[in-house]
Amino acid sequence: MLPKVSILIPCYNAERWIAQAIESALNQTYFNKEVIVVDDGSTDRSLEIIKRFGDRIRWETGPNRGGNVARNRLLELSTGEWLQYLDADDYLLTDKIEQQVKYLNSLSEVDIIYSSIIVEYPNSKPPEKIVYSLPEPHDPWILLIKWQLPQTGGCLWRKQAILQVGGWKLDQPCCQEHELYLRCLMHQKKLAYCKQIGAVYRMFGKNTVSTNRITETYRRRLEIIQQAQEYLENTNSLNAAMLTLINQAKFDSARIIWNFDREWAIKIICSLNNRDKNFIPSKTTAPFLYQICYRTLGFAIAERLASAKRYFNIVRFFKKHIVSA
Repeated sequence: MLPKVSILIPCYNAERWIAQAIESALNQTYFNKEVIVVDDGSTDRSLEIIKRFGDRIRWETGPNRGGNVARNRLLELSTGEWLQYLDADDYLLTDKIEQQVKYLNSLSEVDIIYSSIIVEYPNSKPPEKIVYSLPEPHDPWILLIKWQLPQTGGCLWRKQAILQVGGWKLDQPCCQEHELYLRCLMHQKKLAYCKQIGAVYRMFGKNTVSTNRITETYRRRLEIIQQAQEYLENTNSLNAAMLTLINQAKFDSARIIWNFDREWAIKIICSLNNRDKNFIPSKTTAPFLYQICYRTLGFAIAERLASAKRYFNIVRFFKKHIVSA
């Protein structure tokens, strides 16, 4: 018999999207499923909309305690062997679960099936959808370090695997699925890539993200990368190629952080260089001239020169296309 899949939807103030999320769960072509919604203390019309689905779903509500509390409560309420988490502002294509379960049947042992996702930008005009394909090799450690494992909805999760690693971390304010991925890998859970795409993740644009949120996101991201490095070192699994990827991830993060906290960015690079004096950033994110400056003059000067170059290019563009017009 095909395994039962629990589709789990945490919701907080998502009145614009929650109906579509639930409908996309109910409309799955995979029949052996249940749909459970936990309303995390919404103050808008979300709960009213959830109740309209009647006995087609199971639901409960409570005070606002955060996304991971809601996800863990959904974990407790679920009765399926496999779990499909679905954020309230996202949705699934109709055959998402069916396709991943078919792939599951071809595998002898797996704990997480993951696929590429579609990213939808609803605030763009017109709304835009982009498929974010996962690059080969489909090595979950590499994808984790490069921050390319999919958003939560792109996976099917074995319930027992999540229970065995302790569920969702309650005090993790962001990068939540990445932190869970890390613990699953550290507990040697098996991840398998499925080429079928069936989850749509809505991205609402950079303009809605505060500097404080960016700071916290990169702090947590770097913590996860560092924990991954330490685990690989302690298990004698850290080879030269993986160390280069880790250093590149830290370097790329430092370049973003430089824009709002230069002291922190310099500390990241100093720590990186203390552990690997021969590190050279990839030319895909650091052009040849930047690499020369980085190696001879250091990170801070290379960034200042890069900033000056960007400013010069903006001024030149303005003079050519605006003033001359």
